[in-house]
Amino acid sequence: MAGLLATLVRPDREDDPERGIVIQAANILQIGEFQFLQLAYREWFGHDMPPEEVDGHFRHFILKGQTPHWVLQYAERIIDWDARDLLDERNPDYRRFDNLHYSRIPRGVRQFAVAVACVALVLGGGLMISHYGAHKSMSVLPPFFDEKDLPQVETPGELRGS
Repeated sequence: MAGLLATLVRPDREDDPERGIVIQAANILQIGEFQFLQLAYREWFGHDMPPEEVDGHFRHFILKGQTPHWVLQYAERIIDWDARDLLDERNPDYRRFDNLHYSRIPRGVRQFAVAVACVALVLGGGLMISHYGAHKSMSVLPPFFDEKDLPQVETPGELRGS
């Protein structure tokens, strides 16, 4: 119970220092611990973890807290690369097991600006066409009233005859 209370007070606290290193490396990459285990497996063995081994590795690593040496070495390398500013955590290789990861679209700001400009041109062009399409429009924006729709009011100068 004391361990649960300590975890609730400090969620980043980890009793096992090796597991703490793995958690720190996973946090740097912004992935889960099991995804980190899969990446470490691929890096160490050169292929993805076979489906029949997933359950065993999951039990040992996540449930029993036994950290394989190859996971620890991979975690230490990730932390070292991050400390030396050599790590690109946005690299899609780190997201190969993360289907929900969102990556920014390159040139996204430029594409957004072009789309906004196109919408503005279409709307502006529509307003101009509607303005010049009316016979003698009294306004640019709707409702469009022609001179014939509005009552003629004499100005004070016309009343006096000047």
